[in-house]
Amino acid sequence: MKRFYLTAAIAAATIALPALPALAQTAEVTIGISVTTTGPAAALGIPERNALEFVPKEIGGVPMKVIVLDDGGDPTTATTNARRFVTESKADIIMGSSTTPPSIAVSNVANEAGIPHFGLAPFPITPERAKWSVSMPQPIPIMGKVLYEHMKSKGVKTVGYIGYSDSYGDLWFNDFKTQAVPMGMTMVDEERFARPDTSVTGQVLKLVAANPDAILVGASGTAAALPQTELRERGYQGLIYQTHGAASMDFIRIAGKAAEGVLMASGPVMDPEDQPEEAATKKPGLALNTAYEAKYGPNSRSQFAGHSFDAFEVLKRVIPTALKTAKPGTPEFREAIRQALLTEREIPASQGVYNFTEKDRYGLDDRSRILLTVKNGKYTLVR
Repeated sequence: MKRFYLTAAIAAATIALPALPALAQTAEVTIGISVTTTGPAAALGIPERNALEFVPKEIGGVPMKVIVLDDGGDPTTATTNARRFVTESKADIIMGSSTTPPSIAVSNVANEAGIPHFGLAPFPITPERAKWSVSMPQPIPIMGKVLYEHMKSKGVKTVGYIGYSDSYGDLWFNDFKTQAVPMGMTMVDEERFARPDTSVTGQVLKLVAANPDAILVGASGTAAALPQTELRERGYQGLIYQTHGAASMDFIRIAGKAAEGVLMASGPVMDPEDQPEEAATKKPGLALNTAYEAKYGPNSRSQFAGHSFDAFEVLKRVIPTALKTAKPGTPEFREAIRQALLTEREIPASQGVYNFTEKDRYGLDDRSRILLTVKNGKYTLVR
């Protein structure tokens, strides 16, 4: 298992998750982060890891001890990582993972242990996961709405769907039924594929034969370019919509000419330059992209880098509040973090303005979304 050393110290690992003992207070806040830096979803996890280079090293006068482990996109490995954060690292906060299935796994461990958890991928926050988990990425209904509204404005009546054969694909399929069908659209064909698949020819041929007005792709990372490319190569001329899980420069690099004209939901971090000066997301978005592209090159910005960066933007507000009542390394501090997430309002970040509540564990509104297209090999804001 690969480890990324963000600080000088990194914990050794244990596997079992015994009952969590009372912990002695420490002089630092320990944050365990499980992300996917290898495997099919590495295009998501690597920017999330890289963005940690640009987050605060101390908050409220207290050092941040950040421990990053790779889970390869595997829920079992993500579970192991999360358990290590609990038992060996004695983490005050847990983050991860980069895709939906391992994020669910991390959330389960965090809620079992009573540790605040920041998801870095969209995932369903069920009642048993709601106490300790929040999700940094935009919830599917907010991002889906901007896509369906655009479909409706273009007179789309029939839609084909191709998405992952996992929980991320399910989230988008179900959201289409919930939001788009009442708007007058019909899904005429549903196809699925696995994240590691290298071909979707059979699925695409069925979609092309159904001849829908538009096709929605429920995929993320570089794999989202696979159906995009295949659809154009097979002659599909209709509108193709991609989710915010595809919003990266790698999508354009891999899809090439097939990316032209795609309609893609995205967080505002992909285009802070075109935001009005008064937009709360403009300053943090510019700060992240300027630092990120200075190190990793022009046009290296990423939707996914924003998720981990924004988690620390939230922590900049909640940790000082929690420190007023408890010290790091204690159950009282973890509870104080949880409470501060509910009381701090209008937290600006690169991807949106966060207002978490007991019922809303995503904490975002329409300020967290934009609609992009690709023209001449570059993302362009759809106004």
